[in-house]
Amino acid sequence: MAREFVARKFMARKFMARELRIARGLAVAALLACVPVLAGAQATNAPATQTDSQSQDEGTSSSVHHKAKANSGQTVHHTKVAEEDAPPPELAKAEDLIQKQDYAGAEPLLRKVVQDDAANYVAWFELGFVENGLGKRDDSIAAYRKSVAAKPDVFESNLNLGLQLAKTGQPDAEGYLLAATQLKPTSHVAEGQARAWLSLGHVLEATKPDEAVAAYRQAAGLQPKDPEPHLSAGLLLEKQGKFADSEHEYKQALALGPSSDAMTGLANIYMRGHRLPEAEAELRKLIAAKPDEGGAYIQLGRVLAAEGKNDDAIAELQAGAKLAPADVSLQRDLADLYMTAKKYDQAEASYRALLAGSPSDAALHQSLGKALLEQKKFAEAQKELLEAVKLKPDLGDAYGDLAFAASENKDYPLTIKALDARAKFLPEEAITYFVRASAYDHLKDYKRAAANFHLFLNLAHGKYPDQEWQAKHRLIAIEPKK
Repeated sequence: MAREFVARKFMARKFMARELRIARGLAVAALLACVPVLAGAQATNAPATQTDSQSQDEGTSSSVHHKAKANSGQTVHHTKVAEEDAPPPELAKAEDLIQKQDYAGAEPLLRKVVQDDAANYVAWFELGFVENGLGKRDDSIAAYRKSVAAKPDVFESNLNLGLQLAKTGQPDAEGYLLAATQLKPTSHVAEGQARAWLSLGHVLEATKPDEAVAAYRQAAGLQPKDPEPHLSAGLLLEKQGKFADSEHEYKQALALGPSSDAMTGLANIYMRGHRLPEAEAELRKLIAAKPDEGGAYIQLGRVLAAEGKNDDAIAELQAGAKLAPADVSLQRDLADLYMTAKKYDQAEASYRALLAGSPSDAALHQSLGKALLEQKKFAEAQKELLEAVKLKPDLGDAYGDLAFAASENKDYPLTIKALDARAKFLPEEAITYFVRASAYDHLKDYKRAAANFHLFLNLAHGKYPDQEWQAKHRLIAIEPKK
């Protein structure tokens, strides 16, 4: 088949969705695991997981009580409520409202706290979270900046600020996420730091891919049972063309448990390396794990086609077509495979269906013409091939097909015209000389017929025994006797 069998669109779409899930969950996982007891503060009961999408994009509220007039440079420590002054009442009330996801109610209370105490990094942190929940991303970033400025050594505020900046494509995201990797979360330290490294890796991918891979490996070292760092590293290394390293990362992920993303990645690597039996094996595992994933059937069908297992390939592509009926590239591959497998009637039906949606596609008209030629529907074939060269006058192969159709239809002037047009784009072949010679012979232009029969015999060298026999006997008949 002319089309590349590796369905990168499917893989790219799949991995893009996976990365989006990662980005949305990073701060949630880190902050729920690391609800901070900040300097001069004490943690209350951990908040329930936020359910609105905007809040989950960023992280979770700190849910801490702030010590009045806390020193912003104070180090992190754990205390008991009885040992602390009461937090500002507005902050305590705001935290209760945040628990209920009443961000609109919490916002003015937090604004009052920071107006009275601009160094209250807890209130600024809470305000950053609330503004994000209200869809005010710029205000959220501004509040997180204030929180970090008031106390730079807090893991959670650096992480949330870095994530918010990354979402808006701001270059200083890297600095805050890197800072988070060097800070200590207030609890679940390894998990929190791993999430910071993972976040940093995603930010670095576009500009510093080697450093991004290093960040993913830091995350993997901190969370050795988490497959996600290996999957992220594997995908990035695959994009870099470092297939051996990418394969290793995907296998590391699979060693931690079944992963459709890792199977997909391995299948792509094997296909790129023409390791088709291994690609087939991975795709069969993927289908077994996710039988409703149409893309896996499509990939497997293309692999089987590349292995020459046409009937098996058709079965898999047909299964994929049922799950992805709108995939035009799949329908086209399936039509081409019908041609390869000599199922010309099915190829014809498929090409006609494709042309209904793309009537100006010259290649489709040519393919339909070929399918019709194979079924000896020469008049219909000629019509389709004429349309193909009308739409794309430089489609050299189509002129050759048109010449054969015209010859079968006994339209010898069109046969010669088509062959002459083909010669402008493609080199002559033995068979084109024979078809031209036969056309001239039928038109009783024996001089040109003889010349082309000789050119044919000079190139044939036993490849076309029937035509060679015919050419020799016609030369005896039409050449002047010496």
